Amino acid sequence: MLPLIEVPSFHFSGHETFPLRQLWLRKAYDQIRKHKPLAPRSIFSDEQSIVRFGVGKNMVAAIRHWSMACGFMRDDSGIGYAPTELAIQIFDRLDPYSEHPATAWLLHWKLAGIGTRSTTWWWLFNCISQHSFDRNLVFESLKSFCVAKKYDVSDSTLRRDIDVCLSSYVNRSSKVSNEDVAEPVLTELPLVQSVNNSAGTLTFRRGAKPTLPDALFGYALIEFWTGKERGAVLSFDRIAHDYGSPGRVFKLDENSVGERVVALV
Repeated sequence: MLPLIEVPSFHFSGHETFPLRQLWLRKAYDQIRKHKPLAPRSIFSDEQSIVRFGVGKNMVAAIRHWSMACGFMRDDSGIGYAPTELAIQIFDRLDPYSEHPATAWLLHWKLAGIGTRSTTWWWLFNCISQHSFDRNLVFESLKSFCVAKKYDVSDSTLRRDIDVCLSSYVNRSSKVSNEDVAEPVLTELPLVQSVNNSAGTLTFRRGAKPTLPDALFGYALIEFWTGKERGAVLSFDRIAHDYGSPGRVFKLDENSVGERVVALV
């Protein structure tokens, strides 16, 4: 039996309606690394921020949001920003330009598995159990949960957050601006697909994920286990089906979860 739903946070804004784009996290990393020990908070808000990051003002705010939401930047006591150890390992050693699929899977895990600043991402991949769904289904279920938990969020804010979440994974075919030509980082992941554009129907892509490295599955498993009441044994059922588990967040079937667990032994 699944535990009662407890979302990691209630956070539905900050991205300025922009999905995470390729190299945005790298841009933030390069700028904050120029300052020791902390980059000033004004780095994302002063008159030079647009030139510094090479994007519009709202996108600068989005870069700040995604850097925090993905766990690549920390705000030290409200004084200034510093890269996390995870960001240092990724950009200085493992994947400097976010070219490897493992990095996209990592970002997905941080947003949908950890979810400290991305409640809708966590909700979508953990609490929408239907194979086929649409934006309204996600809205109604999440809105009902917020009401039950007495968390006040406007309908417009919630709908915008859901739109950004879904457009993070599904390619859009409409005409877009030059900045929007760059597809969101997470669209390369086989997780959500559109099956009827006119009706807005989407489906999850469940099953084996060939581009998901065993090492990244193991990393997610450790974070999931650490976040629970840790015991000597973590059951297969929890790994595959618990809220926030790798099985749920990566949309793996039971056979695929079993194969991943065996590969880690």
